[in-house]
Amino acid sequence: MSNLKAIKRESTSSGANNKLRSEGLIPAILYGGKDANQNISIQKKDLKSLVNSDTFLSKVLELDIDGKKEKVIPRDVAFHVVSDEPIHIDFMRIVSGKKIILEIPVKFINHPDSPGLKRGGVLNIVRRKVELKCPAENIPDEIVVDLAGTDIGTSIKISSVKLNENVVPTITDRDFVIATVASPTVMKEPEKPAEAEAVEGVEGEVPTEGAEAAPKDGEAAKKDDKAKDGADKKPEDKKTAEKK
Repeated sequence: MSNLKAIKRESTSSGANNKLRSEGLIPAILYGGKDANQNISIQKKDLKSLVNSDTFLSKVLELDIDGKKEKVIPRDVAFHVVSDEPIHIDFMRIVSGKKIILEIPVKFINHPDSPGLKRGGVLNIVRRKVELKCPAENIPDEIVVDLAGTDIGTSIKISSVKLNENVVPTITDRDFVIATVASPTVMKEPEKPAEAEAVEGVEGEVPTEGAEAAPKDGEAAKKDDKAKDGADKKPEDKKTAEKK
């Protein structure tokens, strides 16, 4: 359990809250139970690693407020739209004997011990979080799913998961699926048509020795011009030239 030191704050104005943030503090509120709501602030550096974890909103923390310690659970975090830094947190008191509904993250272990995954199967995760009804004093940090022995075609249902004592899912009308081990999906490259292969072979051929090379564009043009000149010359011009 993580312990956090909290400081009481008297003012709740936006100006006072912005000043706290500039000093490295995060404004927060503590509510729930028989005690009145309390405005507090927490050091940002103490919360940095916790806020970014998947289990933060289901993690039991202990707040030390001027020497008075209380078990709490974060219920909501507001983030800055640009910097994505936490700017406000709601904490709820944990009252012994009460039950609370929380979304608990699912953690999968022993991937190498799954025959299905070893053979190229794929872990298809249906639910990354499961909503549970938990006693306030027995809240799990995560739901652990053991993949050892799972083969292709296996459906992992909530009934196969070991939960803490008195912890039950809020969905009670069916044994819902958390994940499956599915068959591998390998995309094969389509085979090249035989006609295309033949065309490529013709284009890549080298002329055999002794074969007449195709004339270049310039040479072909000159031959055409000479042929044209000969055709255009009149017979009379030819005879005149002979007499001279």
